[in-house]
Amino acid sequence: MPVPLHGRPALIISECQRGIVEPGMGGFSGLIAQVNERGIIARIADLAARFRAARLPVFHLTIAHRPDFADVQRNSMLAAMARKGGSLVTGSPAAEIMPQLAPATEDFIIERSSGLIGFHGTALDALLRRLHIGTVVITGVSTNVAVAGCTLAATDLGYHAIVAEDCIAAADPATHDIIVRDQLRMVARIASAADIAQALVTPGDY
Repeated sequence: MPVPLHGRPALIISECQRGIVEPGMGGFSGLIAQVNERGIIARIADLAARFRAARLPVFHLTIAHRPDFADVQRNSMLAAMARKGGSLVTGSPAAEIMPQLAPATEDFIIERSSGLIGFHGTALDALLRRLHIGTVVITGVSTNVAVAGCTLAATDLGYHAIVAEDCIAAADPATHDIIVRDQLRMVARIASAADIAQALVTPGDY
């Protein structure tokens, strides 16, 4: 069934980059396997097309490190792995957005060179407010890091958050299920892409 939208919605696509989710390129084989098994890329692409058709904004949150990794602190396993592997450097093939999710001209790309959450140290919050967004629909990877972090940050900043459960993935399906059930549902509405698509209305209604 359609989900209620509080104010104007925006779609957020988290870290769907070649060096993260593309087979043969990404460093987390479990995550890649779950992305493919769950079929989230095609579902996100369809949802993005529906947002654009309704003249609603689509945001791509990407990681693009400086070549020298000067601003990446080794304060987490992910940061240490990024520095050691030299992955997701700005301008590299690994940093590119998956072709199936290629941004449209009107989309917004929010790029960060460090950190784990797209709301921190970027223009995301300011842009959402300028566009009069009340609800953010969160998709992408990974359930246990960026998706969870963005959901918590969005809710804390006053947005209504909807997590498209069949448009996100973690490296381990059991971890995904636990986080959705025991964490995300406490701070956001959990919905399917189909339910969210049904909730979108004609452009003139926003």
